[in-house]
Amino acid sequence: MTALDLPFDAQEITAGLKRWVECESPTFDAAAVNRMMALAARDLALLGARVETIPGRMGFGDCVRATFPHPRLGLEKGILVMGHLDTVHPIGTLEPLPCRIEGNKLYGPGACDMKGGNYIAIEAIRQLLRAGLNTSRPVTVLLTCDEEIGSPSTRDLIEAEAARHAFVLVPEPARPDGGVVTGRYAIARFNLRTTGKPSHAGARLADGRSAIREMCRQVVNIEAMTTDDVTYSIGVIHGGQWVNCVTTHCDAESLSMAKRQEDLDAAVERMLSLKPTGNDVQLTVTRGVTRPVWEPDAKVMALYETARGIAQRIGFDISHQSSGGGSDGNFTGAMGIPTLDGLGVAGAGMHTLEEHLLISSLVPRAKLLAGLLQEL
Repeated sequence: MTALDLPFDAQEITAGLKRWVECESPTFDAAAVNRMMALAARDLALLGARVETIPGRMGFGDCVRATFPHPRLGLEKGILVMGHLDTVHPIGTLEPLPCRIEGNKLYGPGACDMKGGNYIAIEAIRQLLRAGLNTSRPVTVLLTCDEEIGSPSTRDLIEAEAARHAFVLVPEPARPDGGVVTGRYAIARFNLRTTGKPSHAGARLADGRSAIREMCRQVVNIEAMTTDDVTYSIGVIHGGQWVNCVTTHCDAESLSMAKRQEDLDAAVERMLSLKPTGNDVQLTVTRGVTRPVWEPDAKVMALYETARGIAQRIGFDISHQSSGGGSDGNFTGAMGIPTLDGLGVAGAGMHTLEEHLLISSLVPRAKLLAGLLQEL
């Protein structure tokens, strides 16, 4: 028997996955993330893995590392299956986005990005163990807590763990055509603050200088810098406390993405050199978390060809592409460790109230992961 003969069952997978989707785990709620980590840790422990909870830091949740028994454990570099369990959806999203099945779609917060992919990766390991089939190398699963905000508290952990492995498999969502990811664009985040001059908005409006107004001008100017080479966008703004006060401070977060590292480096320099639009207001820009560009090399392409061959034996084909939208694969790919991303479920609506996965993708993608674990 090979991994491709394993009796994966979409209904069984769906039932288990629903438990995960119904455990809401937004990045900024460490307690909620830890509840999700505990749920996953128990599932991994039931499979016989040695499970460790790695305490969180910087106010974020914990991480979970699970190491499976293997005859070559400690004797050779293994396979790292890496994913995140935090989501962008705040607690309470289950009300407007309940976990439900409609036809071929399973809806729910984080169903596609990326609880579905993580779950089928663990299901692949479960089926291999149940059949008494060894993975080709020792397998470790690393589940992290803060990928959705750039992995500020876990990058060191990710890179240290990846360095101990020969391959990294990332079950982030599949590309729209079902393909996988062999590279990722570079990403940088920035924190902006404008400072104005307060006054009473009713009695002394002309005496004030609005930080909100200055930030609005900056937003228009920043987003207008977008080109085919690099994007600039503002995704978060906070300013003001009283409507009858001219605002002193306004804060924003900006994100830039580029296909080439040199273009992102130029974008960073441009963002950090921004100036206020007038002498009576101030602007400060500080660099936040970044993800390096990950460009495919011969080892990555060989890994892709192995995956493609497995997919074809299952009965489908997979393309490959470099992709926008960062993942923790940026870090491991940039380290030169053969990494294959986008191995998770097919779906759409990520980060929206229409997020869903395609149930029909669960079994073939689980078989693909099982095949890689058996053949690499």
